[in-house]
Amino acid sequence: MRTHTDERRSSSPGEPMTGAQSLVRSLEEVGADTVFGIPGGCILPAYDPLMDSERLRHVLVRHEQGAGHAATGYAQATGKVGVCIATSGPGATNLVTPIADAHMDSVPLVAITGQVPSKSIGTDAFQEADIVGITMPITKHNFLVTSAEDIPRTIAEAFHLASTGRPGPVLVDITKDALQSPTMFSWPPSANLPGYRPVTRPHPRQVREAARLLNSAQRPVLYVGGGVLKARATAELRDLAELTGAPVVTTLMALGAFPGSHPQHVGMPGMHGDVSAVAALQKADLIVALGARFDDRVTGRLDSFAPYAKVVHADIDPAEIGKNRAADVPIVGDAREVIGALAAAVRDAHEDGHRGDYAAWWRDLDRWRTTYPRGYDLPADGTLSPQQVIERIGQLAPEGTLFSSGVGQHQMWAAQFLPHEEPGTWFNSGGAGTMGYAVPAAMGAQAGRPDRTVWAIDGDGCFQMTNQELTTCALNNIPIKVAVINNGALGMVRQWQNLFYGARFSNTVLHNGETNAATGSTRGVGSTANRGTRVPDFVLLAEAMGCVGLRCESPDELDAVIDKANSVTDRPVVVDFIVHEDAMVWPMVPAGTSNDDIMAARDVRPDFGDAADD
Repeated sequence: MRTHTDERRSSSPGEPMTGAQSLVRSLEEVGADTVFGIPGGCILPAYDPLMDSERLRHVLVRHEQGAGHAATGYAQATGKVGVCIATSGPGATNLVTPIADAHMDSVPLVAITGQVPSKSIGTDAFQEADIVGITMPITKHNFLVTSAEDIPRTIAEAFHLASTGRPGPVLVDITKDALQSPTMFSWPPSANLPGYRPVTRPHPRQVREAARLLNSAQRPVLYVGGGVLKARATAELRDLAELTGAPVVTTLMALGAFPGSHPQHVGMPGMHGDVSAVAALQKADLIVALGARFDDRVTGRLDSFAPYAKVVHADIDPAEIGKNRAADVPIVGDAREVIGALAAAVRDAHEDGHRGDYAAWWRDLDRWRTTYPRGYDLPADGTLSPQQVIERIGQLAPEGTLFSSGVGQHQMWAAQFLPHEEPGTWFNSGGAGTMGYAVPAAMGAQAGRPDRTVWAIDGDGCFQMTNQELTTCALNNIPIKVAVINNGALGMVRQWQNLFYGARFSNTVLHNGETNAATGSTRGVGSTANRGTRVPDFVLLAEAMGCVGLRCESPDELDAVIDKANSVTDRPVVVDFIVHEDAMVWPMVPAGTSNDDIMAARDVRPDFGDAADD
């Protein structure tokens, strides 16, 4: 219901302009400064006034998917709402993948699409697509705007929805006639979001019960998800961890939320997580889940996950609590407020003489960390190890470097061997697992943080999906650095074929090799050292797109090549690292199995002892 103030505000004279002009003004007023997009017929009216804006920088991408991932990278690097723009039909549908990606990873994104004129909707008009209907399951909310006067209010509501509560993508689809129609612009508009009131403050009784369980547990674990980063609660998390002395595990989406080198950090859980982190969850008697969602990559076979543990589950989205694992103590609230309140409750309990004793638990944890540390073997033939490449990039990177990654083996090695010490320095596609994410996300992060060095860790398969955005980077002074981990194959799929399909490498080799005429499968030439993907030649491709192209094939030249890449600051750099093709990601929990079946290496199953029975 509008108040009298709202009525006076909405009835103010305003400024005459078109709907398109009001769209640009609205974006300026909500604080947007960078948008990524491509013009086309139905969105074209908005591009004319966009040219006159002195407050909005438009980055012309080469594919709408690049615009969406760039907006996501920008949002993750800056903490602001990312913005992408596309036209109707195929322009809008090309945004579906990055929208779904942002939805899975709770990234604040506003996608603005043009739509055919309102009278043409439903007629199968040229370049018509029901993008509102298509994206309904993968957006936090979406709007179809058919009237110019509704544009300012809708943009304000979209930004509010995207950035509050559990962040996520919001779609605003605007018809061409709404953009072209005259209107009166006034700001701020009166919002109308009935029923949208995210709960941020946790219930004190639930917090006290969580504190009681923490102080009475013998084997607690703080299970930290990406929600802690979204809530900017990393300082509160460290305070709680050090106050309690409990071990901390950080998921793939939460790396950097707690310093990786901190003695209480026992690693990343999940399919390719640390043995110590997986064991900690399996043997825990209490899991305090903070901004995490118990996804299948962490839990393995759900009915065998953490069989001894009670669960405290805190999340701002009540739909996540109990969705996969029943919660003994559910807490709905913003992670920052929850963790702060929990720390205060724990302090009160300590003052009353109630403090947990985890000495025996830490003896088990330290034994697992010592017995099954992260590591890798260098190839016997003297070629480059992919883990070595990624580790050295992290070690030689300038302070404050931001890292994005694609999806696959290189993603897991980047999670394992890059330094994850600070929040907001690691971006990847976790929930959707979107190949092609790294380059445009790095582009968006660099556009948002031009003061930082940005490295994209990519695979030769991922790189070929979105590398056209290097042209965008070169033409827009966005000097990202790309490490192509080139093993000549779709590495993670090849690993699964190696382990579970009798080493029949069907359609995963990306270079010229031997073809089995009977099966149509392709194998790399076993007697020849891997030469990686050479069609295309990534060095020549990089140079053709205005970048510096480098190649590294030997450990002896590794540091010099990385240093050379770091020294270039006036244009993008692509380094083609030719790595051993048979390297695998370990540890590993095979899909659909119990976390108890984790393999530290091939044919090496850890012995956890009887920690849960002590």
